[in-house]
Amino acid sequence: MITIHSTPAAFSLAECDRILEIVRAEKARDAKLVGQNKNHDIRRADLVWLDEIEEAGWVMDRIVDLVAEANRETYDFAITDFAESAQVARYGAERQGHFDWHSDIGDGHIASRRKLTMVVQLSEPADYEGGLLEVMPSNAVVTAETARGTATFFPSYLLHRVTPVTAGERFSQTIWAHGPRFR
Repeated sequence: MITIHSTPAAFSLAECDRILEIVRAEKARDAKLVGQNKNHDIRRADLVWLDEIEEAGWVMDRIVDLVAEANRETYDFAITDFAESAQVARYGAERQGHFDWHSDIGDGHIASRRKLTMVVQLSEPADYEGGLLEVMPSNAVVTAETARGTATFFPSYLLHRVTPVTAGERFSQTIWAHGPRFR
């Protein structure tokens, strides 16, 4: 059975506030798809990449520990590195921010090595409407936990989406753990 793993309070409320403070001070970029393609019918969001921000280094230390624990407890994937930066996405209601059904494994040299996806809920659920992370591990859709600070893990090959935000704004942090391609 393909499992969706959650770690409640992976980041404390104060840590979520700190991440958002750091991200809001940066210039966000329009989100693109793998291969630097842009298609607002598929994805509408603004991104900040955490590896470009010196004071965000502590976030990666936490991510490494969280991914190692989730992989050890649930997946046992051959994970070798983090070849891409963590990103914080803002999905705003002013343009119905969303990311339609997709898989995180792509055709590129790096994207093809994605093994495990981690998404951390940075916003309070009361701050927005819509914006649900939905994962499809089989013929049923699973909605990720929306409690602030929760980390949701799933194999990067699973279809998933963020439904359109219809009020407010939702922030989430995503990273991929990499390893040899699945066989």
